[in-house]
Amino acid sequence: MKILHTSDWHLGRMLYTKKRYEEFEKFLNWLIAFIDSQQIDALIVAGDIFDTTMPTNRAQELYYQFLHQASLTCCRHVVITGGNHDSPTFLNAPKLLLKTMHVHVVGEMCDTLADEVITLYNNQNMPEAIVCAVPFLRDRDVRNVEAGEAMEDKSQKLITGIAKHYEAVGQIAVEIQKNAGKIPIIGVGHLFTSGGKTSEGDGVKELYVGTLAHIAEDYFPACFDYLALGHLHIAQTVGKANNKRYSGSPIPMGFNEANQTKKVVVVEFANNETIIAEHEIPRFQQLHRISGNGDVIQQKIANLKANNSDAWLEVELTGNDFVGDLIEMVNTEIKDTNMIALLIKNRQIELQILRRANITETLEDLDTHDVFMRCLTANDITDENKTDLLLCFNEIVTEMDTNDFNAE
Repeated sequence: MKILHTSDWHLGRMLYTKKRYEEFEKFLNWLIAFIDSQQIDALIVAGDIFDTTMPTNRAQELYYQFLHQASLTCCRHVVITGGNHDSPTFLNAPKLLLKTMHVHVVGEMCDTLADEVITLYNNQNMPEAIVCAVPFLRDRDVRNVEAGEAMEDKSQKLITGIAKHYEAVGQIAVEIQKNAGKIPIIGVGHLFTSGGKTSEGDGVKELYVGTLAHIAEDYFPACFDYLALGHLHIAQTVGKANNKRYSGSPIPMGFNEANQTKKVVVVEFANNETIIAEHEIPRFQQLHRISGNGDVIQQKIANLKANNSDAWLEVELTGNDFVGDLIEMVNTEIKDTNMIALLIKNRQIELQILRRANITETLEDLDTHDVFMRCLTANDITDENKTDLLLCFNEIVTEMDTNDFNAE
């Protein structure tokens, strides 16, 4: 049996003001062709199908069009779990209808944990695999809130709650396996593991209050023959465990990911052996980040022009050389090409303005936590009160990030 593992599609995501539907569509069409060429039996998508809890009509169209096309391939099953960007309500709404197409959707933690354990059957109606389809587990799913808790206590409760959840679904899978024979058990998750690699500015957020609630490799049940994870955009293993993996995002989510090789993972179970292989995803839209002085920028653009590039560009002027009108210069250089400059940033002018105003940072340099800390300092809040207020603030931000706005 062959399993294809992917995650973090983020359908509907924009890059600055540029819509990326054509890029997403090309990826999904490639995925359909890949499923056929590799004779994939089951597809697992480990969360963050959409970029927002209220996806656009076009993003929804791409999603349902893909599921329809997948149902016409050799792929017998599709398992989809919700991520922190997804609306559980939205994902779950058509689940009964999708089940008739052998598409299994688990948008949020189920009231009955057995509903997260899915047995996949072959064409002879014989069980061939068990999937513990665990979606993104929200804070409220795995721990009880108590007044006056320290951050470390909250973090430990989260880790313990998540570990217990996986242990429980793993036990259910083992019981099924006893009756079904020695068929593989696949775990699914959408979370941040200890030591996980991210890239600066990739939009991957801490999923819980604080930064300690990262799940260690040994917290997952030993019964999992393979663990398919989502949330981190870089394809990687969990620690040194070859059978515990993030597939990563299928396209670069920003210019910071432009040089990453994007992948899907194929897992084949045959003759009591697990064979795991990464497969590179083609680049459907080139992204280039260009920085330097005026001459460097012009030379780099000239090199791209010589190769008939159709790249999207992020351009930043650095150094001490003066450039009068950077925007005009860049637009002149890319005129009559297929390249588009999505961001043109003159760091020189920014620094000059900041120096005149005696300002060393801008909102662009700060995240929400930094801004809140500046507000506390500006209002002379004591260190003791800062700790309490920061804890409350982090809880509010986390709840907003994971709130299901499509819920009734």
